[in-house]
Amino acid sequence: MSTVKGKVTLLSAGPGDLDLLTLRAAKALAAADILLVDDLANADIVTLAPRARVIRVGKRGGCKSTPQAFIQRLMQRYAKKGLHVLRVKGGDALLFGRAGEEIAALREAQISVDIVNGVSSGFAAAAGLGISLTHRDHCQGVTFVTAHMQDHSQPDWAALAATGTTLAIYMGMSRIASLTSSLLEALPASTPAAVVQHAGSSQEKRLVTTLERLATDAISAGLGSPAVILIGGAIGEAAEFAARAAHSEGLAHAA
Repeated sequence: MSTVKGKVTLLSAGPGDLDLLTLRAAKALAAADILLVDDLANADIVTLAPRARVIRVGKRGGCKSTPQAFIQRLMQRYAKKGLHVLRVKGGDALLFGRAGEEIAALREAQISVDIVNGVSSGFAAAAGLGISLTHRDHCQGVTFVTAHMQDHSQPDWAALAATGTTLAIYMGMSRIASLTSSLLEALPASTPAAVVQHAGSSQEKRLVTTLERLATDAISAGLGSPAVILIGGAIGEAAEFAARAAHSEGLAHAA
């Protein structure tokens, strides 16, 4: 049971545009005293928290980042002062956002913590492509996986490929060549694949290709982080739709 009057909310900011925030998130922002804002959240989110003090605690792969332990100390410090602290995370707070570590630290300090779910970039990427990640003609589910392991090792790509699910790979752009090579040992070269950068935002960029061409095409297109890599038969729906649209447009011009 909490013995601290303040509290912490792990708030999911969504993958990009502010209109992807939930109503619950907007209400929490309006009532917040302190915002600890992640780099991947839309910078304009602070306009929805007019009474809050804003502290930026960015964490980006390959960039100078705020230490996790320091972020947890900040949450505890302000909550113990009786304040409502919002830890604002890009995407969904519970998916690759270190929420588990933060929840454990707050509970250990007997600080009340609640969670506001949001839209993950994996779902935003699928929406941008106009496809279902779980299209029943192609797969039996979806697997969300990070390519950025804490000990710098790689996931067991062969085992993941064997699941028969759509693979939604986060934080994989810096390793796109090696993960593609590993997956090609278990999947056909023609397996549909895509990259969506800045999913769910006005800066969104999309690439639909095959597993064999994935790394080469992504590099040629200048795509980088933050991006989601999608692999599996269901992704082929995006390619088929694009081909039909191009064919229809060609017929229209010919007429």
